[in-house]
Order: sequence, then C-alpha cells, then structure tokens
Amino acid sequence: MTDLTLDTAFAAYEAVRHRLPAPQRRLDTPAFAQSLDDIADRFDAFLLDAFGVLNIGETAIPGVAERIAGLRARGKQVLVVSNAAGFPHASLLDKYARLGFDFAGGDVITSRKALLAGLKGREDRHWGLMATRSTGLGDLEGLRLTYLEEDPAPYAEVDGFLMVGSAAWTETRQTLLEAAIADRPRPVLVGNPDIVAPREQGFSTEPGLYAHRLADRTGVVPEFFGKPFTNIFDLAFARLDPCPPKGRILMVGDSLHTDILGAEAAGVASALISGYGFFAGGDADGASRQAGIVPDYILERP
Repeated sequence: MTDLTLDTAFAAYEAVRHRLPAPQRRLDTPAFAQSLDDIADRFDAFLLDAFGVLNIGETAIPGVAERIAGLRARGKQVLVVSNAAGFPHASLLDKYARLGFDFAGGDVITSRKALLAGLKGREDRHWGLMATRSTGLGDLEGLRLTYLEEDPAPYAEVDGFLMVGSAAWTETRQTLLEAAIADRPRPVLVGNPDIVAPREQGFSTEPGLYAHRLADRTGVVPEFFGKPFTNIFDLAFARLDPCPPKGRILMVGDSLHTDILGAEAAGVASALISGYGFFAGGDADGASRQAGIVPDYILERP
C-alpha cells in the first residue's frame, strides 16, 4: 500500500488530464439511485468494472453476485471491463469464481486483451516487461520479453517497453527506465492506465502512475490500453451479441477518470459507485463537479 489518500489520488488524475480523453458532454447533475436494480430496465447491457464494483482487493462486495444473476435473469448482458492487465486471463477467471462470480471466459474484457490487440504487427520486437514474475506470462508467452528488474542491460537493449503490472516495481527500476528512454526514446505501451486501485487497506499504485511520471520526465508519451481509452470498449462491443444501441449500454465503475470518462469517450451511459472503491467515505458528487466529469447516475452500491 501507499500513503496516497482519496484527495491525492484524485489530484494525481487531474494532473494528467491532458493525456486523457476530453469529456464528450456536460451533464448538469447526475441522477441518484441506490443500486443497479433501480435503473436496470433502462439498459440492455452492463459493463462492470472489477475493483470497486465486484470486489475490493481479495474480498467480494456483498450482494453483487446475486445482483448480476438477477440482471441476467431479466435478459440483460453483463460483462466485466477491467484494467486488470497484470494477471493472465485464466487467473482472473479463477479469482472471480473463488469470489462467487460466474463468468464465461469471453465475458471478462481486460486491458491485457486490449494491449495484445494493440501489439498486432509488433509481436516480433524485443520488449522490456514491467510485470510481477509470480503472476506468470499467460497470454503473453508468444512475445519476445525480458523482465525489467535491477540489471540495467535489458533497459538499453530492448526495442520497446510494456508496462503491465507494478506490484513488484521499485523506484530503482523506474529510474533505470527513465534513463534508458531519455538516452534512446522507444515505444512505451501501457496495459493498465490506472494510477491507483482501491484495496482493503488504502490504494495501491498502478502502472499508469509510473507511465505518466515517465512522460513528464522524458517527453515520451506512452500508448495507453484500457479505460478511459476506447480500445477496451471496442473489444466489449464486439463481445455483446447482439450489441445494443449505445444508449442502452451502461458502464458501471468507481473511478471518474477511468470508468466514467471512458464511458463518455465510448458513447455509452455511466454509473459511478459512491459507497465502495475509490470514493468510499468520500464525496463522489462533489468530486464529479470539480472534475467536470459527470456520470448519468451515482449509485450507493452496485
């Protein structure tokens, strides 16, 4: 965990707004409701963030599995749309099953998938990888990869960099990465644009934090894959069968700068969860007005 608070995490997202999609609309105020059950009839498909909507860290949010089952019983399509790039797809499915969720493999759309789609045509390059060894290389094993750790040699040798998971990342590694890019600029692809993620005890730092710091210090702007960028939504739309009109699709998340801004960029409706995740114990409505990112709905819980 870090010493980031809700206020400092919010400020960190605000500081990089120039690299995020611009808001596409200006709602004066959101509608307020208790849960998804209150607005379910207005939508045919639900795109659910994971952290802050399904779970907090390794703990399922009570009642959400039953809520999803109820939506499906009413004929609604439900997908997970998550920036969980640090974990292989199979590991995520195992985790969700452990937490009591029933998702088919294709129902979980991650920024790891979006990154892999963005790598098409570049698979033969040698990539330096920001990731945690213990999570494994599932889904990435076909790429030519070298882990970025304390040895400076790979930083100089690789053709580009993939920022996927930051649980094992250190300031020493960040310094090596920034120096290598300043010395010889190369492509940087970010598989998780999140700056922070809500955990049981505060916020964890995510790859987006280090990617934006790198851009600030070197001038090399990374390519981002995942919310709030539309590449991940394109994968979700392709999965929906049939794909409803965008006005009948609802993105549900706990973060203004990823979930809600991403929904605006993709042209779908949005619901911000206020009682769990990023804004738990905070003022979601006030933050929304301050940022100028206003969801269609603010819900107390999923």
